[in-house]
Amino acid sequence: MTAIDEMMANVGRAAKEARAAMRGASADMKNRALIRAAENIDARRSAILGANAAEVAAAREAGRTNAFIDRMALDDGRIDGICDALRDVAALDDPVGKTLREWTRPNGLSIARVAAPIGVVAVIYESRPNVTVDAAAIALKAGNAVILRGGSECIETNGALYACFRDACVGAGLPGAAAQFVATPDRAAVGALLSGLDGAVDLVIPRGGKSLVARVQSDARAPVLSHLDGICHVYLDRDADVEKAVAIAVNSKMRRTGVCGAAETLLLDKAALDRLWPPVSTALREAGCELRADGAIRALDDNTLEATDEDFYTEYLDAVISAAAVDGVAGAIAHIAQYGSGHTETIVTENPDAADQFIAGVDSAIILHNASTQFADGGEFGLGAEIGIATGRLHARGPVGVEELTTYKNVVRGAGQIRP
Repeated sequence: MTAIDEMMANVGRAAKEARAAMRGASADMKNRALIRAAENIDARRSAILGANAAEVAAAREAGRTNAFIDRMALDDGRIDGICDALRDVAALDDPVGKTLREWTRPNGLSIARVAAPIGVVAVIYESRPNVTVDAAAIALKAGNAVILRGGSECIETNGALYACFRDACVGAGLPGAAAQFVATPDRAAVGALLSGLDGAVDLVIPRGGKSLVARVQSDARAPVLSHLDGICHVYLDRDADVEKAVAIAVNSKMRRTGVCGAAETLLLDKAALDRLWPPVSTALREAGCELRADGAIRALDDNTLEATDEDFYTEYLDAVISAAAVDGVAGAIAHIAQYGSGHTETIVTENPDAADQFIAGVDSAIILHNASTQFADGGEFGLGAEIGIATGRLHARGPVGVEELTTYKNVVRGAGQIRP
């Protein structure tokens, strides 16, 4: 057995013990841990920001993209956001033990479906330090134990944030192993996690690029809850208000280009191309966005680069957007079905029938009407925080928050009934 194998086996054993202890953790204990974690992070922010600054500098020296650096960088505002998310999760109702449904059978048996923790959740992620805290907070609030494995580029930052969380758990009377951090850049640790750690891992959540998600989906021995690329679309309908169209298109793309909810494709109704393209394209260019477009748009604006078919399949995570003219709502739905990743799409229109047609026809985890795609976020949904945006169709879809990290058990109460 290698040193990594031995280390990960110990992680698995500790997680099993913590899983059992967490089933009996009270809402008060969990909430106290979350509040203390926020206090610890606030008190230690100088050390956290120092570790992060060194790692950001190393990433710049290594030639990482601006979008990558934006995802990994912390500042006082982002530290405040992490602390606020912890307090928001603490303020949520405790989902564990909540009755989801109940009914009585003709024979008198009373049956209740009751929310319960999943068990041990392994979260494998890249470059975003806030995931360390968000994932730990959500998993703990839902009564789970969590194993965190972040990217090597932020290992010191993640470690500093995790220490704040671990100390808070112990201080609140929870097991220290309720949250564990795999503090090695060795990729063999990921392989060990995906093996299931001898049955300790109940669910694996990857949060990162295509290669990470593909590896997890291929190699995991436990169920996987994952999201694919965020190829998000903004569709400007013929009945769109121009002012809203400009604001929503620019915000969807440029607020933060490196997040999965950033728009990557702009669709415009051919019937309103002359009215909508000039103001929207001008605003995007002024915001620093590169535009790539199909032939119909380039015929109107030859300053725009040509968009290839591959562009419409691309998650840029940068200040680049592809644009296409489509035949109304039906054309937008068809384009999204062909090129989309099932993440987030928005329609800008003042026509409620067009909005309803779009909402009914688009099969994505999040669909908006007259709002920016950047609202694809657990905090914005009122979930406190999120681990990611699930784009599959089973168990959870959209922001993965506290309720999405529970399962349920069936509780049957009788009065001596036996089955004939």
